[in-house]
Amino acid sequence: MFGYSEDQIAWFGLTFGVTAFMLYMVFIILQLARESKAGKFGTFVLLLGLGVGLIGFAAKGLIKFFLSGIVE
Repeated sequence: MFGYSEDQIAWFGLTFGVTAFMLYMVFIILQLARESKAGKFGTFVLLLGLGVGLIGFAAKGLIKFFLSGIVE
């Protein structure tokens, strides 16, 4: 499609698409904290509780990157 291979389209979607989706999820968490008037501690708890999955996903990518650099 448009001169790009399937691998290139998948790489673009998985890097930029998932990153944009994760940033949008952070925006949703912050919007939820603001609308519920959670305060500083409540916002921290929301970000901690709902953002742990995002942190784990990002950490997985970093771990894969560093391990592939060491093995090769």
